[in-house]
Amino acid sequence: MTDLPDFRRLDFDLPSRGGRMAALDLGDAGRPFDLVFVHANGFNARTYLELLRPLARERRILAPDLRGHGLTALPSDPAGRRSWNDHADDLVALLDAIGGPVVVAGHSMGGTSGLMAGWKRPDRVAATLLFDPVIWNRAAAVAFGLPGLRRLPERIPLVTGALKRRRRFDDRDQAFAAYRGRGAFRDWPDAMLRDYLADGLVPAEDGKGLTLACAPEWEASNYAAQGHNPWRALDAARQPVRILRAETASTCSVTSSPRRRRSVRTVAGGTHFFPMTRIEVAQAALNEVLEAG
Repeated sequence: MTDLPDFRRLDFDLPSRGGRMAALDLGDAGRPFDLVFVHANGFNARTYLELLRPLARERRILAPDLRGHGLTALPSDPAGRRSWNDHADDLVALLDAIGGPVVVAGHSMGGTSGLMAGWKRPDRVAATLLFDPVIWNRAAAVAFGLPGLRRLPERIPLVTGALKRRRRFDDRDQAFAAYRGRGAFRDWPDAMLRDYLADGLVPAEDGKGLTLACAPEWEASNYAAQGHNPWRALDAARQPVRILRAETASTCSVTSSPRRRRSVRTVAGGTHFFPMTRIEVAQAALNEVLEAG
């Protein structure tokens, strides 16, 4: 694997969004970006290096850290949050900064946020590829936006579980031992888990050990803030939208629609984390979309 391209770190100053967005840049720095890849809730761009680096032999890839994640320094106050519009608008600012058009791809919350950003800036997006995006059925998407039901998602186990998450470790080796083979990290390759921890833990403010870059309160707010409506973006998309959904416990309720240039395929045996556990499937899908232009 030593012949694979290494990454560079970029920082994008986004004054309209209140700070700077950190990102990994992979591939030939002399060419325009081909792909923007957006991570899932609680993770960071570096988590997906094993997935993205082989593609960077022939393509240039930008993988940003969303606000409240990784090394990005954008405001991340969970109080009063009701939607992922902040993530989508951050990505709009990023797309405006790099130009385009590019392929926008992402996993889970990252895919949904990228979809909504493409809806707002269709001239910047050539195609969209989503790995098990969080898109509830139409009725639920509308209900989550109603004033009386906005707080309903806060009761789901993912929210309460995130708030109980251990946030401090002595070092990355201790965190690796705590996570390996457990929970969401079950069946992950060791290299991918170490990549997640590389940017998923940052020095604690008191100088004692490391703490989660994505605070449990922010992770929980992402699970609870479901007031956005990705169906509007899906229905209005001008570019092709391709979706790979998990076979088990998928978070995606979308079906194919040839009329809308939308295709949905189920990954046999795949869980929500198939981009980590079935890397070859995700890579093949990314290659297919990139080659199609």
